Amino acid sequence: MEIGLGIDPGAGLTFAQHRDVARTAARRGYASCWTPAGVGQDAFQVCAQWWGASGEVLPGGLATGISVVPVPLWSAPALATAAATLGDLTGGRFILGIGSGSIHSPAYRRGLGLPEWPPLALMRDYLVTVRALLAGERVDYEGPVVRLHGIALGRRPGADPPRVPVYLGALGPRMLRLAGETADGAALNWCTPEQIAWSRARVAEGAARAGRDPAAVRIVEYIRVCVDEDEEAARRAYTRAVLGYALAPPGASPAHGYRAHFARMGFDAALADLEARRDRGAPPEELVEAFPRDLLRLVGYYGPAAGAAAAFARLARGLDTAIVRVVPARPGPDAVLAVLEACRPDLVRAAADAPAA
Repeated sequence: MEIGLGIDPGAGLTFAQHRDVARTAARRGYASCWTPAGVGQDAFQVCAQWWGASGEVLPGGLATGISVVPVPLWSAPALATAAATLGDLTGGRFILGIGSGSIHSPAYRRGLGLPEWPPLALMRDYLVTVRALLAGERVDYEGPVVRLHGIALGRRPGADPPRVPVYLGALGPRMLRLAGETADGAALNWCTPEQIAWSRARVAEGAARAGRDPAAVRIVEYIRVCVDEDEEAARRAYTRAVLGYALAPPGASPAHGYRAHFARMGFDAALADLEARRDRGAPPEELVEAFPRDLLRLVGYYGPAAGAAAAFARLARGLDTAIVRVVPARPGPDAVLAVLEACRPDLVRAAADAPAA
């Protein structure tokens, strides 16, 4: 199992701090650095900064990845162009993850001026066309979302440009099967070890349907970690991160997206209670305090640094790449570095190899 480091824009790092973190991650034995993408700080630029800085201390530099780009923000040719450019720059050390964003949400669609595309059709269209463009093909494709006629990427330097793997952000059974059919990997999120095993089985079903080797489809996941010697400070920061995903938006169905994902893992009753509180006007801090603490550590870790590596090792079972997704307990780079140090790959591997108590 490879161990990567994940940092999102919420960490508030400057580019100089990003470079410092990448150099430290390379020295500490991490295999890769990852970030999500959205509207704001450009994730491709962040990955380029990480790769360049890590190359100062590690020959070839760390691998980098985006998990994931919400495809409604991009056309397929523009996305393939950006990914191909970074793949060329890094000598094949870049992985592109793509996902549907919140396409099931009316508010999300309204904000971007989008029609109501079915998520599965949306992602199939992007997977097929982006992978073909990255492979150097001239694409003719007529799908429900993406339509391309005679489109190819411009000439890329070198006789044999490096390959850019494309991973699919997937939670539900149909999207996981699609990853098995068509993608190079499945990018999970907020999973228990049991949910990882369930997800891998769904990916294998899709691979078998397409005549592919399931082992060729890598399973990766962000595992959130928030460390602080003040356990309550860590819990509050971590819980705010969970709530940003787990609650259905007001008026939205709980049968879609992350809300359905958490329900499959047994969180449904707790989340329904929190949603009812929110809809009655409860402030965010009341929701943070009301979230059942026994559920929080089923999908991540908060607390003192000494417990982080063992918790991460337990939560990472069954993954090909486990990504330490930093949840800072406090503002500034020190909180990021605290997580980086607490979950160093050597500590995680030692914890995984330790005999059960």
